[in-house]
Amino acid sequence: MEISSIGAAGNPGTDPVSLLMLRKSLDMQAQGVASLLQAMPQVSAASNPPHLGQNLDIKV
Repeated sequence: MEISSIGAAGNPGTDPVSLLMLRKSLDMQAQGVASLLQAMPQVSAASNPPHLGQNLDIKV
């Protein structure tokens, strides 16, 4: 029995089926994120006048 075969058998990243499942799960997650981003409401222009909310006064 060769040591290289033991190391390869213990590495789950070399299995083509596990790589295919990983790619599929990443694709599904990407589709889910894309649909969530599309479902978010669009940000409208600020309803405040342009001079409000530009400065922050901090007293220590």
